[in-house]
Amino acid sequence: MAGDPRRMEEGLVHKSSVLDHKDDHHHHISHKVDGIDGGDGINNEKEVTVVEDHGSGVVGDHKAGEQQPVLVPTKSKRVATLDAFRGLTIVVMILVDDGGGAYERIDHSPWNGCTLADFVMPFFLFIVGVAIALALKKIPKINDTIKKITLRTLKLLFWGILLQGGYSHAPDDLSYGVDMKKIRWCGILQRIALVYFIVALIETLTTKRRPTVLQPGHLSIFTAYRWQWIGGFVAFVIYMITTYALYVPDWSFVVHDHHVAKRYTVKCGMRGHLGPACNAVGHVDRQVWGINHLYSSPVWSRLKACTLSYPNSGPLREGAPTWCRAPFEPEGLLSTISAILSGTIGIHYGHVLIHFKGHSERLKQWVSMALGLLIIAIILHFTDAIPINKQLYSFSYVCFTAGAAGIVFSGFYILIDVWGWRTPFLFLEWIGMNAMLVFVLGAQGILAGFVNGWYYKNPDNTLVNWIQTHVFINVWNSERLGTLLYVIFAEITFWGVVSGILHKLGIYWKL
Repeated sequence: MAGDPRRMEEGLVHKSSVLDHKDDHHHHISHKVDGIDGGDGINNEKEVTVVEDHGSGVVGDHKAGEQQPVLVPTKSKRVATLDAFRGLTIVVMILVDDGGGAYERIDHSPWNGCTLADFVMPFFLFIVGVAIALALKKIPKINDTIKKITLRTLKLLFWGILLQGGYSHAPDDLSYGVDMKKIRWCGILQRIALVYFIVALIETLTTKRRPTVLQPGHLSIFTAYRWQWIGGFVAFVIYMITTYALYVPDWSFVVHDHHVAKRYTVKCGMRGHLGPACNAVGHVDRQVWGINHLYSSPVWSRLKACTLSYPNSGPLREGAPTWCRAPFEPEGLLSTISAILSGTIGIHYGHVLIHFKGHSERLKQWVSMALGLLIIAIILHFTDAIPINKQLYSFSYVCFTAGAAGIVFSGFYILIDVWGWRTPFLFLEWIGMNAMLVFVLGAQGILAGFVNGWYYKNPDNTLVNWIQTHVFINVWNSERLGTLLYVIFAEITFWGVVSGILHKLGIYWKL
């Protein structure tokens, strides 16, 4: 149609790469979406808009009278669906972290199974994968890109250790500092950093093997990016072999109670065990990091074998197994290797977004893969072949959560990009664009800890505690309901408003 400007995503240089919808303004690929923070990507390149030339002269080497697309650089725009999905993940994290104490059924599953909290980590890794595909569409200089990937990985590792290593005691404890003999080396940002590093490195080093145009066939998107899938398969093989073949010997740990140290021993001497006591995931972490550097309050203490309060927290039952008192690292080394698969699946969704132009083509690829992953996970779990388990980051857990991420991502794409319902999800977009800031100040309680620094007469009499008690809990005469409403309105809604204001001011926290 004459005068109808059409958009083309950069990197595909032939006429068939023109988008199918002239008003498809959300399809712009951003080089400013990468990882948890939603900050700058690697290249920060501009998009290309195709403007059809209907002049009568000669354009380039083409004959007069032909309609030729003229490539005009335009300002890049963010992917609204990805920002909204990232914002949703941050919102769920705050909800389960601060509301899980009142409603522990939404908190992490004590062992096998999957609850709302168990979707947060794989959703983040899925987002990281999608963002890497978009940010690394074109790589002018491989060495410079590798340096930027490495630097960003180190930044994420630094913030992860600072926030979850034990140095920060926010928001309730006003002290700070950590005994280096007990510092926790693993955590949420550390896992994201390592998955990001591996997946982004593979994407960068295989840049010369990428296609600009997909070959015909249903599997062409997979074969075109075979090296990314090979990387994910290698991670899968390492995890599976180690999990089922590594011998786990007896191990012991020390519990300090009222300045009295007591040593406990866990009897193992087996291979391929998937229970809490003798699995290879825990054994690898005990050997690599040392048992004193693992997470000291694992959720398995809520298991029926450990407490009469199951599935809630409570005192250990008399005669509870010794491992109920032991530390365990839910973001450990071997489980992080398995988590690379979550990033690999995410980057596949990003590749689909780049190469397929129509809504139906993208959704067909995304939804079919998501349903396939869900079916695999359900079969593995209910046949007891490989139970869904977040603590072990089992293969069925990877499939189940990645499938769920694909369904949610596709749903957001339909609502925001296809139907144009962007306004109802703006607060999620705002949070997603400043996800790192909300994660640090909100989810990790740094702002609440700062406010708690001003108290009246005693450290418990703070503005944060006063609002929670008098505005929410006492009004509703229910600690559970009051806590939930406090999380929804005083935390999630608050950070949505703050993120919106910062967005209007053009202020973002980027790593």
